[in-house]
Amino acid sequence: MASGFSDSETFAQIPDSFFRHLLSEVDDLDELKVTLYALWRIGNMEGRFHFLRGQDFVACIPDPGPALEKAVKRGSLLQALPPASAQTPLRNDAELYFLNSPRGRAAAASFSQGEWQSDATGSMPAAPLRPNIFKLYEENIGPLTPLIADAIRDSEKTYPPEWVAEALGIAVKNNKRNWKYVEAILHRWKEEGHAKKQDRRDAQEDGRRYAEGDYADFIEH
Repeated sequence: MASGFSDSETFAQIPDSFFRHLLSEVDDLDELKVTLYALWRIGNMEGRFHFLRGQDFVACIPDPGPALEKAVKRGSLLQALPPASAQTPLRNDAELYFLNSPRGRAAAASFSQGEWQSDATGSMPAAPLRPNIFKLYEENIGPLTPLIADAIRDSEKTYPPEWVAEALGIAVKNNKRNWKYVEAILHRWKEEGHAKKQDRRDAQEDGRRYAEGDYADFIEH
């Protein structure tokens, strides 16, 4: 990747213990790959339960089985199977992988006890990635500037990423392609409350309010 990294992408959070211990201990490249992939993929998931199936790791290596076995043995990842009553018929992808973190340990334990199910037993898919707000902005509004990139980073500290993605969609629908318009929507939701299923006016009516009402000062026409 000769072009290097850019402002239009997010960066994965890596725990300090990875650099303090794992980086010097892991001598197998495939194990290192599946560990880093799990840290990135699970760290960017939505939903209550964050997990991966063995087949998901094919995205980083063709045959992840041996590497996953090493990562589980080392304690970087946890492998959990559904209770016996949920394994009829047993599928090869029934086991799930979790980060060995407090949240991952709790999710793995509740999965093994049958308190919830993944789609390996027919009901729940792996949690989706959070939307990349920088990419959405570039695709729908325009090129990122340093000031806009900083504003987006600040918004991610204040609002759920799903709110920002939805507000961007409203801005595009109303042909108000600027960040201040998006910020005005987010500000309103924070002040008045927001829920995806709440009964709101349609986006066009909301757009008139942002452009002509209380939030007019935030909007660049």
